[in-house]
This record gives sequence, structure tokens and C-alpha cells, in this order.
Amino acid sequence: MSVSLWRSLCQIARGRWLQQRTMSLYNSRHGFEEDEIKKKLQQFAGGSIKLSKGSNGIAVLTLSNPKVLNAFTGTMMIELQEKVAELENWKDGKGLIVHGAENTFCSGSDLNAVRVLSSPQDGINMCMFMQNTLTRLMRLPLISVAVVQGKALGGGAELTTACDFRLMTPESEIRFVHKQMGLIPGWGGATRLIQILGSNPALRLLSGAVKLDPESALHIGLAEAVLSTSNEPESLEETLMWLKPYTKGPIEVIQAIKKVVSAGRELHLEAALRTEKEIFGTVWGGPANLQALAQRTKHK
Repeated sequence: MSVSLWRSLCQIARGRWLQQRTMSLYNSRHGFEEDEIKKKLQQFAGGSIKLSKGSNGIAVLTLSNPKVLNAFTGTMMIELQEKVAELENWKDGKGLIVHGAENTFCSGSDLNAVRVLSSPQDGINMCMFMQNTLTRLMRLPLISVAVVQGKALGGGAELTTACDFRLMTPESEIRFVHKQMGLIPGWGGATRLIQILGSNPALRLLSGAVKLDPESALHIGLAEAVLSTSNEPESLEETLMWLKPYTKGPIEVIQAIKKVVSAGRELHLEAALRTEKEIFGTVWGGPANLQALAQRTKHK
């Protein structure tokens, strides 16, 4: 295959995937007024979403609002959308670590905003805004892992399901507490939880507001591993080591793997197969493939 043809295939497939993964689930046709809800969310300031992108291709996204266990304020929701958009355009990325500052993950939404935005329309708009953002996070061509330190409650538990993997530190917990607030998940967490665990386990966790410690989460398949320490710098370093085997290799290959898995998860069989074919075409005859052939790579 000529280099020019390979590049053309790359551009076509990348264009299609860029369009899909940045496409909003909701727009004005669904009654979603994004500008209006963002103006209202701006009224509830505090906390921050920090993003650092490493030369190793691994980014770290940090939720920081420790006074309220890193709960999402309105401005943090907007910042999360902005950071996800930045990651969508990061050509050198392979992995993403999501965690909370000061040894806790996230306790959901800031109740000050929840109390004021209590009308059904405001609630639906906030729901659509966060579903859009977390769906784009899930579709990033990066292998993502949530590091659950301390508590991941409500919307924080939903955020963990938007990542590919979940690691937990000792004495941490994941709990979908929505029922106790007279609610159900609204940021896509219920749908993603069913995809991860199946309908019956998801029903038990949601209807029982079950508190999952690391061992329980590991047992049911919600967590991949339990880290050895709750110390923030050490747990992040351990997460980097855990993630390393999955992000080792050429950027275009790692991103292609994530894209094809996302397609298989979201699309019907025929569409998923066609997408797999298109993504395959971006790496067949590409630099990594040709190098492996030239080196007569053997599988041990």
C-alpha cells in the first residue's frame, strides 16, 4: 500500500471518528439549550478541573474542590467540558487518569446548585449537558482509568463509569446514592453501569444504594484492581505502572484499539464491523505495521 493511500485512509477514518466522538447527544432539536444552562451553571463558582498532559502520552485530570469532597460546582461542569474538548484534540495522547484532589474522588453535584436549579427543565438541561460531556469523555481515543480514593458518590460514581477502568485505593468506596436523594442517575451512569455489569447487578446497586468497598467492587467486576496505598502521589505512580502495559506502543495503534472497542460497544453489529474495517485501514501498511514486518516481530 502506498504511503499516500495510507494517509488518505487515515484522514478519512480520523475525520469520521472525530465527528462521532465530539457529536453531542443533545441539541436544540431535543429541547437542549446549552448556552442557557451554561449561563446558569456559571453562577455556581468554586473548585477547578486541572489537566496535565505528559510527554509519555498520559494525561492526568484532577477534580479539585476538597472543601466539599470534590463535588461538582457549576463552573467545574463547564471546565470539564473544556478539558474533554482539549483531550479530543490531543494528537499525542494514549492514556488518561482521572482522580480527585486530597485523597478523595468526588461526591457528586454541589448541593447549592442542585437546590437552585430545582425546576424540571433546569434539571433536564443539566442532565443533557453532563451526558454530552461524559459521553465524549468515554469516547476519547485514550485508555482511561479512574483512581477512586476516598468516596465516589452519586455523580462521582457515575463519572467512574465513563472511564474504561477503575482502580480503588484501600478504604475507598463507590456508591450510587441517588435513591436517597429521591433521584436516579442522570449523567448516563445507569446506562454505563448496565453495560459494565449487566442489568441485574446494576439494579441491585441502584435500588439498594449499595456501598461498594474495594473488595466488593473487585468481586463484581466494577474495579480492576485494588492499589496498595491511599497516599495520593504513590497511588498515582502505581496507577501509571498499572496503565503502562496497555499504553505501550505506537500512538496510532493504541488510539485505534480504543476506537474499535468504543465502536463495538456502541454500534450495531454491521456498523461496528464496518467501522472496524475503516480503522483497520488506518494502521494496515502504516509505520508501526511496516516496522513490525521488517523486524520480523515474534510473539512470545
